Amino acid sequence: MLLPSLAIIGGLFLLIWSADRFVDGAAATARHFGMPQLLIGIVIIGFGTSAPEMIVSALSAINGNPGIALGNAYGSNITNIALILGLTALIVPLAVNSQVLKQELPILILVTALSAYLLIDGDISRIDAWVLLSVFFIYMAWTIWHGLQHKDDSLAADVKDELQTQAYMPLAKALMWVAIGLALLMGSSQLLVWGAVEVAHYFGVSDLIIGLTIVAVGTSLPELASSIMAARKNEVDLAVGNIIGSNLFNTLAVVGIAGAISPMHAGQEIFTRDMLVMSVLTLLLLIFGLGKQGQINRIKGLVFLLMYIGYNLYLFQTAI
Repeated sequence: MLLPSLAIIGGLFLLIWSADRFVDGAAATARHFGMPQLLIGIVIIGFGTSAPEMIVSALSAINGNPGIALGNAYGSNITNIALILGLTALIVPLAVNSQVLKQELPILILVTALSAYLLIDGDISRIDAWVLLSVFFIYMAWTIWHGLQHKDDSLAADVKDELQTQAYMPLAKALMWVAIGLALLMGSSQLLVWGAVEVAHYFGVSDLIIGLTIVAVGTSLPELASSIMAARKNEVDLAVGNIIGSNLFNTLAVVGIAGAISPMHAGQEIFTRDMLVMSVLTLLLLIFGLGKQGQINRIKGLVFLLMYIGYNLYLFQTAI
């Protein structure tokens, strides 16, 4: 039991660290080859920050652990809204800007509805997976087109600001970090999946429960850390937008990649419990954003946090 626990802790640490190195190296490499800043931000940084979830779920599907693959994706979405936004809003109220309300949130709601529809039969087939991936590529293409057409909007400005904080990196060093980061991402993900499966077997709980809790929280740690740091610096305008972007990646790309590798039996509990909670939280995020001044204040943050605690207590109670 000690070795699997250490594998989870070490795997999570290496996973987060290697994802950062991979993103830095890939962004610097793209700069050297003249890739526009907007594309670097959307494609390189967007994929890189979701790399832990994507690789963990992909390896779980390869290893025949669909519970961890799906639990990681949907559990991360629940964690992002209920835990991360909840904790951040308790520190300082979060602003929900009009672009998020008009564009990103409605898209996330539609994507969540599509994902729920595909889960009705309790399976994620390869056809289901390719539907999700097709929607993901359409969304990415639209995001890139919209960004190029509106270079002075908040998205382009945010990307420029984020890239300016990164120090110059020579091409050879950038390529080295891409290779090292990718290798460590693969190795640490495999270590994490192995440890999670062993812990699940030791306690007699399903892989799904481990994926929804330990793995989901672990792969969401970068978002949690960055949101809390932003709150402490009173720079929280982008917190909601970043969470929505992460959830879109998880629902479409993470589940799509895992399902394309290996069809997965989801089980009805994912649809009736986890998908339901994820859908309610997403709708609640929209309702909260439409409220007074478009803010998620401390009371709303507390509601999110209590929902997260209640959900995990229910998981724990039904697992034993």
